[in-house]
Amino acid sequence: MSSDIKRGVSLYSFQHETFQGKMSLEDCFRTCAEMGALGIEIIGEQTFWGWPEARVDEARIEEWHALIKKYGATAVSHDFMLDYKRYKGRPMPFEEQVASVKKDIDFGARLGMKYIRALVSIAPEVLVAAAPYAEEKNIKILIEVHAPLHFDHPWIIRHAEAFEKSGSDALGFLPDMGMFLFKFPPVWKERFIRNGVPRNIADYIEKAYEDRVLSEYVILNVREMGGEGPALGMAETLRHNAAFEPKRMLDYMHRIHNVHGKFYQMDEDLVEPSIPYDEIVRVLKQGGYKGYICSEYEGNRWIEDAHEVDSVEQVRRQQEMLKGLIGAPNPAALAA
Repeated sequence: MSSDIKRGVSLYSFQHETFQGKMSLEDCFRTCAEMGALGIEIIGEQTFWGWPEARVDEARIEEWHALIKKYGATAVSHDFMLDYKRYKGRPMPFEEQVASVKKDIDFGARLGMKYIRALVSIAPEVLVAAAPYAEEKNIKILIEVHAPLHFDHPWIIRHAEAFEKSGSDALGFLPDMGMFLFKFPPVWKERFIRNGVPRNIADYIEKAYEDRVLSEYVILNVREMGGEGPALGMAETLRHNAAFEPKRMLDYMHRIHNVHGKFYQMDEDLVEPSIPYDEIVRVLKQGGYKGYICSEYEGNRWIEDAHEVDSVEQVRRQQEMLKGLIGAPNPAALAA
């Protein structure tokens, strides 16, 4: 029995190729369609040059809708930013923040999006204030739960409480699977070694991560091992990443409407060595999740100094992995 989970791609995954002019917007659509990943997520600034400072020409919007129709795709999410530190020495006024969010709601509506993704730094009060407008536009605002934050973090709990108190169905969550980093990514380790980290120190940091050693202790130990510069940088990654528990999504499933399928590398056996996608998909099935998992490839920056980046192949491998996991029947324990 197949699940109702759907497959999509964040075009952020193709940032390397689009920046270098190797892939057009239509190339991205065609590539996703060939993989059977028909949900399309974007970062507005990447896909539509000039946004949000300049209004996007209607011709570009028409091109977008024509591609959606041509490839049978679904517009899933517009990932937006809020420049609340725009002004030197003072935060952006509250009402101006709300107005900025409403601007992105309008843009998402022009693109036919179901959701817009809010960065985790946005205060819940701002999103609650914008929620009635989102309801009018039939769009949900999803706060991204991204490492080092997680579903038991006080800031995320504060959002959850504010969303429930508001009573609005237009507010929800978008978990990023990078918060379930169970192992130190091999591409990270090799990049740090190329940057000058002695292998013995790199091996220690990798092992310390897997042993869940407190990051402050790891940083101190690296200093005592003579590590500096890149070695300390590698140790610092432990402050910002952790192996949080996928099951914690279950308590919030009623407000989880989109998922970022973060990954750093897919090997030839269709395995992401650092993120337990088999467990993640099991939990999503248990929770009755019916939205998209959108591939979000971030391995390019870790290999571009040494290897040719092939984001398309990496996304293809993840999509093949997801196809198998999503289509697999629920284990008896989960069905119970």
